[in-house]
Amino acid sequence: MPKANKSAKAANKAAAAKPNEPLLRAIKGGKGVTAKMPLGRPDPAKTALTKPATKPIPLKPVTAVADDVPVIGLNLEAAKRSPAMAAYFRKCQDKIGYVPNVLLAYAFDMTKLETFVAMYNDLMLGDSGVSKLEREMIAVAISSQNRCYYCLAAHGAAVRQYSGNPLLGEHLVMNYRVARLNKHQRAMLDFAAKLTASPWSVEEGDRERLRRVGFTDRDIWDISAVAGFFNMSNRVASATDMRPNVDYHGQAR
Repeated sequence: MPKANKSAKAANKAAAAKPNEPLLRAIKGGKGVTAKMPLGRPDPAKTALTKPATKPIPLKPVTAVADDVPVIGLNLEAAKRSPAMAAYFRKCQDKIGYVPNVLLAYAFDMTKLETFVAMYNDLMLGDSGVSKLEREMIAVAISSQNRCYYCLAAHGAAVRQYSGNPLLGEHLVMNYRVARLNKHQRAMLDFAAKLTASPWSVEEGDRERLRRVGFTDRDIWDISAVAGFFNMSNRVASATDMRPNVDYHGQAR
């Protein structure tokens, strides 16, 4: 009998004698070499002399800080609120229970704040053939493309509230193409996404696709204006590390 076979038989006998110690066969120099590997942890008594004892490192208590403190990463001193903006802040507090952080971020300059509020309210709440839900859907789809933390949190919550469908809000935040949209909504978001990713490539065929699913030329203007506004807002929010109100994360889920 070849010598290698005798070695294998001897190894098998050893394994049968000690079933709790599995045999590991390693390859060394082209020949099978058998080694025994004990199961379980090493005996602490045998390793005490070779392994120094470690003292636990004391952990200092960490005070929890809300994710929206501070509101932005710039040190800008708040200006004195104009009567119109003071009233608007009170209205927000009374109606929704907090002042959106984007307003606090703009509050260092009343002209900028009032301009922002007027534009936002006109685009998102004013009369339009594009519904309020659809305008919020545009905001979320664009913010997803731009990975804007503030707008995804704030307008994702708005989509959930307007639609009564938390799943739709989640789909639009992640990738609007996985959402179960009708042709009207899909064409609208495709147009807004193209306007965001490659605005120079928008042409008559893109506008015509919107007309074919029922949008008027005025609607196309409104879709474009909302898309343009949120591309601007996304960039300002990202540049300043604007933090969404923590309230948004749990709304309408």
